[in-house]
This record gives sequence, structure tokens and C-alpha cells, in this order.
Amino acid sequence: MKKRPFILGRKFMSTENQHLRKWLLTAAILTFISLMIGYGMRFNPAGQGCTDFPTCSGQWVIPVEMAERVEMVHRLIAAFGGLVTISLTAWMWLSRQRDRIKISLTVASGLFLLQAGLGVGLVDQTGSVWLAAGHLAAALMTLALLSEALIVSFLPKNQINRSSSPSVLKRRSLAVLLLVFGLMISGVLIARLDAGSACAGFPLCGGGLPSTALGWLALGHRLLTLLAGLAVAATYLLARRSYFDHPLVLSSASALMVLFAGQALIGALKVQREYPLDLVVVHAAITAAVWVAAVVLFTAAMRLGKSEIEEKQSAVLPRVYGRERLRAYLMLNKPIIVALLLVTTYAGMVVGGKTIPSIELTLWTLIGGALAAGGSSALNQYIDRRIDGAMQRTAKRPIPSGILTPAEGLAYGISACLAAFFILAGYVNLLAALLSVAGMVYYVLIYSIWLKNLTVQNIVIGGGAGAIPPLVGWAAATGSLNIPSLFLFALVFMWTPPHFWALALVRAKDYARAGVPMLPVVRGEKETRTQIFIYTLELVALTLLMPVFKVGGSVFLISAVVLGLWLIHAAWNVLRKPGNKVAWRMYRYSSMYLAFIFLALVVDVLI
Repeated sequence: MKKRPFILGRKFMSTENQHLRKWLLTAAILTFISLMIGYGMRFNPAGQGCTDFPTCSGQWVIPVEMAERVEMVHRLIAAFGGLVTISLTAWMWLSRQRDRIKISLTVASGLFLLQAGLGVGLVDQTGSVWLAAGHLAAALMTLALLSEALIVSFLPKNQINRSSSPSVLKRRSLAVLLLVFGLMISGVLIARLDAGSACAGFPLCGGGLPSTALGWLALGHRLLTLLAGLAVAATYLLARRSYFDHPLVLSSASALMVLFAGQALIGALKVQREYPLDLVVVHAAITAAVWVAAVVLFTAAMRLGKSEIEEKQSAVLPRVYGRERLRAYLMLNKPIIVALLLVTTYAGMVVGGKTIPSIELTLWTLIGGALAAGGSSALNQYIDRRIDGAMQRTAKRPIPSGILTPAEGLAYGISACLAAFFILAGYVNLLAALLSVAGMVYYVLIYSIWLKNLTVQNIVIGGGAGAIPPLVGWAAATGSLNIPSLFLFALVFMWTPPHFWALALVRAKDYARAGVPMLPVVRGEKETRTQIFIYTLELVALTLLMPVFKVGGSVFLISAVVLGLWLIHAAWNVLRKPGNKVAWRMYRYSSMYLAFIFLALVVDVLI
């Protein structure tokens, strides 16, 4: 009887902590978006919209001008973020919860009020350089404290206090944090003072040293960028060497490295293309993300980092290198699945553009698509590492086999996904980049984390993730989506269930052992075979309907009939004949079917 209050108390605290994390995440996201919009609005050539506060141009109604609307959205998001932060602070003090989080939230609330005051002053004095710098500094520190509080909320109480052991990672992560902070503040000063015009040329000012204070400011910013880049690279290499077994440290260091490089790339393209709105927004988002990654890395180093002796010991531990390691990273991408998805991506480009796309556009789209699919697959393997270890089919994958650590898989997945977005946003278009993000989020969060272990319909609903690549290709070629493009999405969506249910029939015992609620495990083999046949009929019917809506012509229609009869025959054998042999054949044939049906779409356009 004495255990019951203790258990209930633990459950209550667990629920309480979950609510705390959700609201901390909400406050951090709102502050991040506010910072991103504010950076893009105030520190770029477009400038700000509203000229007064709290109204906009003397009116309370929604403004007509886009710049003024953006300004009002910035104010509303910042206000909501501040309200959540202050409310959380009050709740923490009233409930006497974790002292460290309470202190962080209290300081964050004070900084928000300071930030708001500086923002109001900035509206009245649009030319004030120091108000702009102070406003940004307060916003950065608010976001840093919220991010730190969110990380601490996931830590056990015995890990909340800072580690007193000195380490190289602590020193380097602190240096990175200070350099990134200085880089962002100096960038604001340069934009406000137009110091860039005083230091024309690159890397020096007109081939020599500057002659004015503004020129030295611009040159100093460039040197600071170089130092920050070197510090980020050095910290990343340290994390790879000594923290290969630490997911938070290695993933944050890897993300910071890719984000810093992506910021430089998008920033250069933004200037080269004379500040297009899409790149201005992307650059602002990356700038805020660089700061968050630096804060996360510093927090992880201070609270979870190793001592300097432990860092040296970890660096000399035996690990797999050479060809076997490269092969492990290749398999982390699931290359066969990536290749199949790239076929659908390229077909989307050809069908959408009604012609063969340029080599440059094709190259960047397929590289971005490969990184997005490969990175998502790596994140999926990190999430499913325990399930994979319990299944015969997946036990030899890089993470459960021990060739790569879970931290290395997570770090690679995050890095590849970020790189995919930068490539697509910089060299293709923003719509294609956002669609790839939607696919990654769908596959990693909706399917891998939520649906896979929740419902027997996991494959049906999760099929949307694999159906996005042809939309990416279509958007890459046309810059937009329309009704015909959705048929390509529907084709892959309808193809997914019979394909993976055929595999599930073969590996039903594996899935049962791992506790994954696949259709054969939950509803039995007979129901699965029936559903495979039904979905195959629906898939073939869809392909025959597509030419009616001008998606494909006579060549595609003939191909759809022939390929459809072939696939229906395979599905019929699965329905009528027992055993795994016919199911395995259906799995293989359906893979070939998808490649051939999209190839038929391409041929139909070109003939």
C-alpha cells in the first residue's frame, strides 16, 4: 500500500514534466520564428514595415502592404512567445519546480521585456544602430535561455548542475558561442551603418587595408567569420573523435557545422542574386538556427561533457575505419530505396516540365533528393535501432551491428537533411526545398516516431512520405504544383501498401518479435493477402485513369495496361497460393513495377 502514492507521484511528475517540455518547446519555437522574421525584416535591404507602435501606420486593422503585415506578424508572434515565457516563469515559481529551469526562465522573461522595450524604441528611432544591436542581443539571449531550459528539462536531476571537470569541448564550444554572437551583432552594425560599402572587394578592402573606421568594421566582420568557421570546424572534429558515442554533442556539433556552411552559401547566393525574398527568408532562418545549434552544443558540453582525460581516452578507442566504415555509411542511406525515389523524382521533373530538364537542374535536384532520402533513412535507423536489432532482416544494419554508433547515425541523418535543404533552396527553388522538408518530417516524425508502433495502418498513412519525391521533381521543373502533379503523389501512395505488406508477410515473425503492429501480425495472413490484392487493383485503376486527366498519353496507357496485368497476376498469386515465395516475388515485382511505370511516363513525354 505504501508504494501506490509513490507511483502516482511519479506519474504526476512525469505528466507535469511533459507539459513543461511542451510549453518550453512552444516558447522556444515562437521566439525562434520571431527572431527569424525580425532579422530578415530589419537587417536586410527590405527594411521594416510599420512606423509606429502598437498600431501600424496609425491603424489597428490588418495592414494592406506586405512589409507592414510581416511587421505585425512579427509583433504578434513575439508577444505570444513572451506571454508563454512569462507564464511559465510564474508557474515555476508558484509550483517550486526545478531551480535551474526557474532561473533560466526568470532571466529569459526579463530579457523579453528588455527586448520589447528596445523594439518599441527602434520603431520610433529607425536609424538607431545601438538600439538595433541591443534588440537583437536580447532576442538571442532569450532564445539561448529557453533552449537551455528545454534541454535541462530532459535531464535527470543528478545531471542538472554543471560539470566542474575542465575539457577541450567546453572551451571550444564557449569560443564558438561567443564568436557566433559577435558575428551576428557585428553583422547588424554593418547593415545599419552601411559599412560594407567602405570595404569593397574581397577578401581585403579594394586589395588592401581599409582607411576608415567603417572599413575596419567590415574587415573585422570578415575576419570574425573566418575565426568562427575555424572554431566550428575544430569543435566538429573534436566531437567526431571524442564524442562519437554521445548523440546530443555529436549531432549538435554536426548540425552547427552544416548550418554554418549553409549560412555562408545562402548568404553568398543572396547577395549575388540581389536579395530575392526567398533567400532572404532562408538566410534569416539559418542564422537563427546557427545560434540555437551553438547554444545546444555549449549546454551539452557544460552539463554532459566528458573530462579532458576522458576525451583523450575516447579518442584512442578502437573503431571501424576504411572501406567497411564507408560501406556502413552507404547502407545507412538505404541506397536501393534512394535510387527508386530518385527515379520518381526525375520522372516528376520530366512530366511536369514536358521536356528533359537541364543537366544543372537535374544534378542539383537529384543530389538534394538523394541527401534528403538518405538522411531520412539514417534518422529512421537511429529511431528503430532497438527494433532493428531484434529483427533478423535488419540486425546487420550499421547501427545494431555496432559498426556505427547511434550518435554517428543521428549526426549523419541530421547533417544530410540540412544539406539537402540548402542545396534545393539555393540551386533549385524554395518550393522544392520545402516539399523535401515535408517529406523528411513526414517520414521521420509522423511515420517512424508516431505511426509505426501505433497502428496497423502505419504503412497506409506513412506512404505519403515516399510519395513526395515526384512532387519535389515537379516543383523543381515548374516552380509550382497543380492537380496533375497530385496523380504522381497518389500513384506512389497507392503502391506503398501492397509493396510493404508483401515484405511483411515474409518477415511476419520478425515484426511480431519486435512488437511492430504490421498487418500480418495484427490481422493475420489471410487479411493481408486480401488487402494486397485490393490495393493492387486500385493502383492499376489509378494508372488507367491518369491519361483521362492529361497525365500520360497512349504510350503510358499501353504500358500501364501491360504492367498492371503483370502486377495483378503477382498479387493474385499472393491471394491464392500459400507460402512466402509468392509474397517475396510480389515484393520484388512491385519494386520493378514502380520504376517501369515512371519510366513509361518519361518516355511518353519525350516521344
